Amino acid sequence: MTKDYTSRSFTRCRNYGLDPAMVYSRRILTGSELEERLKKNKELIVIAEPFIRQLCDFLKGTGFFSILTDEEGCILKVIGDEDILGEAYALKMTPGAFMNEENIGTNAMGTALAEGFPVQISGEEHFIKEYHRWTCSGAPIRDDDDRIIGSLDLTGNTDNVNKHTLGMVVAAVSAIEKTLKLKKRNEQLMNNNLFIEKLMNSFQAGILSCNLEGEIQTTNSQISEYLGIDKGALLFQPVESLIPSWREIRDAAVAGEDFQNRDLFLNTKSRKVYFNVSAYPVSHNDGTVSGVIITVKDVKRTRKHANDIIGRKAIYTFDKMIGVSKAFTEAVDFAKRVADSKSTILITGESGTGKEIFAQSIHNHSGRRDEAFVVLNCGAIPRTLIESELFGYKEGAFTGARKGGQAGKFEIADGGTLFLDEIGEMPLDMQVKLLRVLEDGVVTRVGGHDSIPVDVRIIAATNKDLTYEVQDGLFRKDLYYRLNVLPVRLPSLRDRVEDIPPLIDFYSKKLSRKINKREVDISSGDMEKFCSYPWPGNIRELENMMELIINSEKISSVLPLIQQKRNTTAPDKSSSLQSAALGEVEEQHIRRILEENDYNISISAKKLGIGRNTLYRRIQSYQIDCP
Repeated sequence: MTKDYTSRSFTRCRNYGLDPAMVYSRRILTGSELEERLKKNKELIVIAEPFIRQLCDFLKGTGFFSILTDEEGCILKVIGDEDILGEAYALKMTPGAFMNEENIGTNAMGTALAEGFPVQISGEEHFIKEYHRWTCSGAPIRDDDDRIIGSLDLTGNTDNVNKHTLGMVVAAVSAIEKTLKLKKRNEQLMNNNLFIEKLMNSFQAGILSCNLEGEIQTTNSQISEYLGIDKGALLFQPVESLIPSWREIRDAAVAGEDFQNRDLFLNTKSRKVYFNVSAYPVSHNDGTVSGVIITVKDVKRTRKHANDIIGRKAIYTFDKMIGVSKAFTEAVDFAKRVADSKSTILITGESGTGKEIFAQSIHNHSGRRDEAFVVLNCGAIPRTLIESELFGYKEGAFTGARKGGQAGKFEIADGGTLFLDEIGEMPLDMQVKLLRVLEDGVVTRVGGHDSIPVDVRIIAATNKDLTYEVQDGLFRKDLYYRLNVLPVRLPSLRDRVEDIPPLIDFYSKKLSRKINKREVDISSGDMEKFCSYPWPGNIRELENMMELIINSEKISSVLPLIQQKRNTTAPDKSSSLQSAALGEVEEQHIRRILEENDYNISISAKKLGIGRNTLYRRIQSYQIDCP
């Protein structure tokens, strides 16, 4: 149902002659005009900014930004998450832009100013189509004489719409108005505390404040839930009994140093647990610090949100796999049966047979499908870094260590799956440490002493025969048996010949759409040649070959490279010429992929389906100059 104030606003917008297809405000101040406007509203900006920053700090990472305007709707201040600010700036929602209805149509700021009360405008309730992506909550700001002197707005993507957002804006506006009206310092502090208390109970984060002596002054319900301690029992208790790193937090606050997003142990009622901790000093006008506000977030929940954002998700499923051969379908059936087991899986097979695709499909067929799928290529990471990549590190563990430390792949994958690719390349000393984690279910960060429990399903993969690696002393026997609990052997493409035609058909359609070129007809005779070729690079080679065919728009570009018989004898002059020709095709393909991706090694290697180190070797072998 359309809101009454939205209907009134749309009528006004039509009377203003606004075009719904417009993008930018009709009026944007710059230069001296903007400077004068900001100077005129300096008091409002100075008083409102701390409240806006507090609001944005508590909403940090949720994709919201806040806007402060004057009484005409001219933007005075914009603060918020960097990513969404980029979208706003692209629409010229910057200081100097007028957000009143006359200049940019229905929106929370302009409509709140026009109606004189708080409003929430979401999606198509905006008159301008470009703003349909937003959900906005705005409220007018009034002075002591009840005159409107500005507005405050909180904007985010439409999928984040929430009725409580407007309540937070109203609470912030109330605090701003009271600070503007009240002159006495004590009354100001009291109202700030009321505002903070409302905010503290509005977010899914534990919050507590304490004085510099470390005595807890205020808490919210979430911190009680995290710690398993009654809220009343926390008040006036020493914070150091809960947060062993309290003195470090206090020293950082007093020194004005940043203390954000640190993974720290907290003492809960039953055990030590890692939480993500940030601290904010309570500062006075003279710069002195009298206390600290500490926010505590559930590390697992935070990481899950981060995993969703940056794509630590498995995308392949068994139903997307192509193959009807007995060897392939048996491997799929077995993988499905063991997908929900807690036991470790070892996927073996030649390079290019699709081991990671199988690993992702197993993850998505299991009860862990909604958790993280984290990949570590043991052959692509320098030996000196693999330990910190797997287990993380504490702050100061080594030169260049991130402030606050860093979680390792095991912690990031907690609750989900860790895929250890090229496990045969793992150094022997790391094999010992990996075995200990698999047996104990706990990790210890580099430079640390605390044991961190992790619940991770391990899937390892290799194109090596680990039994020979064990015999040669290159792989630990005990780790091999610990990994090879549920073995999945992927057949080579030459052992599943009946799958070659459907795979060629699949990649022909997929690649023609991808590069916007027509499919190439393959005759039965040519298909027979493809089926006779041994495909040493397996599916990865087939995909690359099909990409060459689609790009060149003729099958003759690869036919000379396809051997006529699957089983060849000792190399002769003909096979040497074929290898040389195939190498030339590979070189051209690598050069093209590098050029298309601006010589970015990581992206190019991923496109080619090979490791970074392998690509470096190919570049050196073919003497390719990378700018």
